[in-house]
Amino acid sequence: MEAPVFEEIDPASDCDCPGCRHWRRVLPHSPAGRAPAHPAAHRALIVATATATAATGALGAGQAAAAPTAVHASHRPGVLAGDEPDTPQGPRAPLHGPTGTPAAPPAGAELAAITRTEIINRAKTWVTAKVPYSMTAYWSDGYRQDCSGYVSMAWKLPTNEWTGSLGTFADRITKEELQPGDILLFHNTSDPQKGSHVVIFGGWTDATRTAYTAYEQTPPHARKLATPYAYWSNSAKYLPYRYKGVTTTTAGGAPSATAYPGASSFGPGADNGNVTELGRMLVARGAGRFYAAGPGPRWSDADRRATQAFQQAQGWWGKDADGLPGPGTWRLLKTGGGKDIAAPAPGPAPAHASHGVAGYPGRAMFGPGADNPYVTRLGRQLVRKGFGTYYTTGPGPRWGEADRRGVEAFQRAQGWRGGAADGYPGPETWRRLFS
Repeated sequence: MEAPVFEEIDPASDCDCPGCRHWRRVLPHSPAGRAPAHPAAHRALIVATATATAATGALGAGQAAAAPTAVHASHRPGVLAGDEPDTPQGPRAPLHGPTGTPAAPPAGAELAAITRTEIINRAKTWVTAKVPYSMTAYWSDGYRQDCSGYVSMAWKLPTNEWTGSLGTFADRITKEELQPGDILLFHNTSDPQKGSHVVIFGGWTDATRTAYTAYEQTPPHARKLATPYAYWSNSAKYLPYRYKGVTTTTAGGAPSATAYPGASSFGPGADNGNVTELGRMLVARGAGRFYAAGPGPRWSDADRRATQAFQQAQGWWGKDADGLPGPGTWRLLKTGGGKDIAAPAPGPAPAHASHGVAGYPGRAMFGPGADNPYVTRLGRQLVRKGFGTYYTTGPGPRWGEADRRGVEAFQRAQGWRGGAADGYPGPETWRRLFS
C-alpha cells in the first residue's frame, strides 16, 4: 500500500459523506444560499464557538448550548494563535512554527487525566464519522481535522497542537513499552509540512510485534488500519511517546478497563466473556498453539495451559504459575506488559496438534469473522510462497477475501479442484504451505 500523501482535497459539493451531511445539518444556509463545500476543501472556513446561551427544556437547568457559526480566516504557517477566534479548546496552536522548533505547552494549561480506553474510544468516534482530512477545517468538537488535531482530540488536550508540540505533552518511551493510546510521531524539523505525521497506537496485531493497529487522520478521512511498525514510510523516524495525563482509573476514581474481573470469572465451570477475552489476549502473546478451536467463553484445559505458559514466561513457578489468572497476570495481559510466550522448540508434533500436523491450529481459526495471529501467519506464508498478489495491505490478523483467494490459488496450484480448493486451509493445505 502506498504511504498517504498529505494534501488538501476538494471533492464535489454534493458529496454525501458524514462530513458534508454534518455541515448541511448545522449550517443549512450559507451566504450563497446553499450549504458550504466539503469540509476537507475549506481553505478559509473554520468553526468558532458562538456565545453560549442558557439552555432550557431537554438540556436541563444550569447547562449552556453553543451553536457553531461560520467564520472566514486564513490558517497558514506562521499565523499567530491570537489572530484567530478561539475554539472550545482555547487558543489554537499554530499549525507550523517558523523553524519547526517544538512549542512549549500553553501557560497554565492543565492536562486532563484520561484512560487508555477513553483515548481509543475518542479516536474511534472520528473513524466512525469518517471525519474528512483537512489542515484548515475544524470539526464540530473544535479540533482541527489533521493528524495532530486528531491526537489533540483523542488526548482531550486543551488546545489544537501540531507535530512540533505534541511531544511536550508526552514522555518518550521504547517500542517495548507501547500500549494502546500512545502515539508514534514523526516531526520533520527541517520542513514540517513535508512528511510530518502522527498516529495513535491501538495495540499489536500479533505476538511478533511487527505490525500494529493504527488510528490516524489522513486523506481522505480518519481510519483504523493494520500498519507495519513503525510506519509505511520514514519508519525509522517515527518515535513512540506516551501522554503525560494517561491514568489507569477514570476521572471519578472508578476502575479502568484493565481492572481484574475477579477469580470467580475463571476456572472449571466458568462460562463468560472474560474467559474469551483472556484466551484472545493469550493467543496474541504466543499461546495460540494451545487452542485447537476458540478461544471461547467456556473455561477449558486449553485456557489453563495457555495461562500457565504465560505465567512461566514471566519466570513464575509454583502457585504463581497455577494456570489461573490472578490480578498480576491479568494486568500484564491487558497492558501488554511482561514477556511473550516463547515458541516451542523444534521437535515432534505435540499431541494436541490438529490431525497430527504441527502448528495447524484448526479450522475455527480461519473464515469470516476470524481475527487472530494464525491468519497473519497464514498470509505471510502465502506471500513467501508467491501467492500474495491479492493483498493490497497486510497481511493482518483479520480474515479477508484476500486470504481466501490466496489460499484458493495455492490449493489449485496443488492440482486440487472443487471442494478441495475452497480457499479455507485444512491440515493438508497447512502442511504443504509450511513445508
